[in-house]
Amino acid sequence: MDGNGRWAKQRGRPRTFGHAEGVEALRRTVEAAGDLGIEYLTVFGFSTENWRRPAEEINALFDLLRLYVSRDLDKLAREGVRVRIIGERVGLQSDILRIVEEAEAKTRHNTRFNLTIAFNYGGQDEIARAARRIAEEVAGGRLAPQDITVERFGSFLDTCELPMPDLLIRTSGEARLSNFMLWQAAYAEFVFSDVLWPDFDKDALSASIAEFHRRERRFGGHGAE
Repeated sequence: MDGNGRWAKQRGRPRTFGHAEGVEALRRTVEAAGDLGIEYLTVFGFSTENWRRPAEEINALFDLLRLYVSRDLDKLAREGVRVRIIGERVGLQSDILRIVEEAEAKTRHNTRFNLTIAFNYGGQDEIARAARRIAEEVAGGRLAPQDITVERFGSFLDTCELPMPDLLIRTSGEARLSNFMLWQAAYAEFVFSDVLWPDFDKDALSASIAEFHRRERRFGGHGAE
């Protein structure tokens, strides 16, 4: 979800205003995804690199998570949405950690739609944390090195309960992964949209899905002759 700051700057407003509008875009997108029959949606809310931003902006992003959960959690729970939060939790403020745990606990048994929020998340950090846990298993004699397969490694990732993504959408004209789902995106289709995130809506999501359906997915095999 990129482009909040640029969207705000175009309107002569502070970056925090763009982030607030980005929350509204998230609401629209979650609803649109459900309407379009999507079962899994993962959004990148706060990266491990975002800690380099000014403290005021970081606090504003945390406030938006607080606001989104306080305003929407009951509605998401009623509508059958399961919420997961992936990313490093060590070092998070106690109230943020409590919000994360509440959101997951309250929606744990829902199955209609799966919303995953990557918060304090980085793909490299996720892989490193998984490698550390595997190393601990090997050191403890609970796992043999020869048993470490692609599938076994994936079971140590934050996304172990999720299917591999089919489509990865990057908004605002940026054309890079920015440390998002590096392992999981191995065979995802990428769509780079010029739409700034606060303007993202059902039409933009539908256009990205239509582009996805025009692709021929080979997964490393031969394409049609």
